[in-house]
Amino acid sequence: MKFKVHKFKKVTNTNDVAINLIRKENKISGCVYSETQTNGKGTHGKKWISKEGNFFSSLFFPLNKNFPAFNEFSIINPVIISDVIKKFTKSHKVTLKFPNDIFLNEKKICGILQEMITVKNKKFLIVGIGINLVSNPNIYNKYKATNIFYETKSNPKVTKVISLIISAYVNFFLNIRLYSYNNFKRKAEIFSLKEIL
Repeated sequence: MKFKVHKFKKVTNTNDVAINLIRKENKISGCVYSETQTNGKGTHGKKWISKEGNFFSSLFFPLNKNFPAFNEFSIINPVIISDVIKKFTKSHKVTLKFPNDIFLNEKKICGILQEMITVKNKKFLIVGIGINLVSNPNIYNKYKATNIFYETKSNPKVTKVISLIISAYVNFFLNIRLYSYNNFKRKAEIFSLKEIL
């Protein structure tokens, strides 16, 4: 499966752009990236604060018959994305808080928004990914937020993040015959915050 990158300076949010590419331009798969979002979406109608310099992207692809079910991707996606984040965090602790969040040193660093649409009787999955690369909002609840630069003193290039995420998904689909939900679930449980799973 190929993921052509569609780059933008500013969008409402990358999930909406991905949905439009599927519905209006008949795109089958791809990756939307934008430097900023004016209306970033989080889960349960929450807003994702989208400061320039951070990572805002959405991958989209069809849910073919030989692919895992929609609900299984709620485990697959955070495992794949956390593996990518680990490449930039060295020995720092990366954990998962299901179903949508990735934490670095017990602080939120990434959110994932998974949506499914049906177009011409074909189901498509849109995976929205927001990663705090150089800044983060102040969150006043049980969990704090952070960013990769603050925690590791490294500044990942957006192009590198996109390349690694696309490569990870391409590799996943190339090896789809070897896919095991139990293996992904086991890995997710190992890296989950203890109070969640």
